[in-house]
Amino acid sequence: MAAVTAASRRLGDLLKWRLTAPTHRGLNLSLRPMGSSAPSETPGAAPSKAPDHSYESLRVTAAERHILHVELNRLEKRNAMNRAFWREMVECFKKIAQDADCRAVVISGSGKMFSAGIDLVDMASDLLQPQGEDAARISWHLRRLIASYQETFSVIEKCPKPVIAAIHGGCIGAGVDLITACDIRYCAQDAFFQVKEVDIGLAADVGTLQRLPRVIGNQSLVNELAFTARKMMADEALGSGLVSRVFPEKEVMLDAAFALAAEISSKSPVAVQGTKINLLYSRDHSVADSLNYAASWNMSMLQTEDIVKSAQAAMEKKELKNITFSNL
Repeated sequence: MAAVTAASRRLGDLLKWRLTAPTHRGLNLSLRPMGSSAPSETPGAAPSKAPDHSYESLRVTAAERHILHVELNRLEKRNAMNRAFWREMVECFKKIAQDADCRAVVISGSGKMFSAGIDLVDMASDLLQPQGEDAARISWHLRRLIASYQETFSVIEKCPKPVIAAIHGGCIGAGVDLITACDIRYCAQDAFFQVKEVDIGLAADVGTLQRLPRVIGNQSLVNELAFTARKMMADEALGSGLVSRVFPEKEVMLDAAFALAAEISSKSPVAVQGTKINLLYSRDHSVADSLNYAASWNMSMLQTEDIVKSAQAAMEKKELKNITFSNL
């Protein structure tokens, strides 16, 4: 007990030191009692349309404070991905990345399934009748086109805000490319996943073959799924690590996804977004390089007022959802 008391006293001394130490202009560290100063949400309030987000293939709403809901919204086409989708996803997530108020994103599909994958009817001319006067020029055109499609999902990964995929029904072809670029995946019991590209005569080229092995860590299973285009059902997806939780139905899953997003958004955005950036860097680099990157990152980020607020909340036994962190 004495050790706990001493540790608490030491933490208090450190906080006081942070308050009295010279700070950069504009950094206001105040150790006043911390109340529930965060604006409250009205329980059960309907989501409102997010400003600056108007799309043909997507519906973006402000689900709760600091949380955006991006919904694939081509109900009549089973959320198949047409030309507008490939363009609008990039625009949407670039805006979200720069939105200081947004701290977490949930992405889902409208209607009976998450996505049927690429809209072959709408995209046929781009893929089957590419522009160019000869083989070299056609090849360069196709390369630019493929790179632009890859960016449609890479932009999700590059977005510093955590993105939670909530999947129900079919998640086929490019749908798998999309969800593997997300940070967390939940699914409903009726969900299934198909790396469908071999059934239409091509190798997947916008993310699945690159990200899925890293997500589930089982190259044999990835090869089986990619070579056969067989369905992976929800329970297998959970067992393989593709999703972290399975729910009995879509609405229950969405409620859980929004609850998770709310928990994430209650924490310091400096800490959460820095964590995502460092996790992605570590995935693609050695341990030594990643430790060096983290040290360089935190040499500046450790100077945030959010550390003082979080430590003070712990000392006062307050939940972080009742603490106001500045937007980032």
